[in-house]
Amino acid sequence: MKIDAKNHNYTELNRIIRESTEEKLELDHVLGERYLGAGTSGKELIIEGTPGNALGAYLNGSKIIVHGNAQDAIGDTMNDGAIIIHGNCGDTTGYAMRSGEIYVQGNAGYRVGIHMKSYEDLYPIIVIGGKVGDFLGEYQAGGIIIVFGLGVEGCPVGSFCGTGMHGGEMFIRSETAPQGLPKQVCCAEATDEEKQSIRHYAERFVKHFGGNVDELLQSKFWKLTPNSKSPYKQLYVNN
Repeated sequence: MKIDAKNHNYTELNRIIRESTEEKLELDHVLGERYLGAGTSGKELIIEGTPGNALGAYLNGSKIIVHGNAQDAIGDTMNDGAIIIHGNCGDTTGYAMRSGEIYVQGNAGYRVGIHMKSYEDLYPIIVIGGKVGDFLGEYQAGGIIIVFGLGVEGCPVGSFCGTGMHGGEMFIRSETAPQGLPKQVCCAEATDEEKQSIRHYAERFVKHFGGNVDELLQSKFWKLTPNSKSPYKQLYVNN
């Protein structure tokens, strides 16, 4: 089913998506419409254009593919499913996401993965192909964030990476380690075994956007994890 977004405001467009019995919907001429696919399950949305904020918020199993850029807060608090961006995206990508996967071919803004968390078999994944802004993984409590830094000179993450991090892992592909890390973060060069642990997500990234998995994983990666000797809670609690 094809829908021309030029003929609908974002409220009408979201109503059509929710009420449609079609599993696959193609949206053309999208330009800033918010909340597309929010809370949906069992659907596949193929979007041509630039969706607005909160794309796939509370996503519950649907798959969203964007041929273009996306704005802020994609995958906000998503529970399951996949969001694939053939372009760049804005700030707070994956805010508080609890499971599912987000793949971005290009760059992302600030506070990617803020508050993302995992529980039992619910495990969120964010993979960024280019670079990210400041505060990557802020207050991260679970899941995996991967930054490939493709086409980027120097370290592909901004300042204050991992501020308040108390769970999960980050893998940064770079010859040089992130600088100015807070005390709550441990940073070490990833071993070959650790790099193989993210092969599955690298394979999915290459499937979506092209590339060579082996060449990616042959590069140097830095693995960031919470520092158990200086946990986040000690910022606020005196023992």
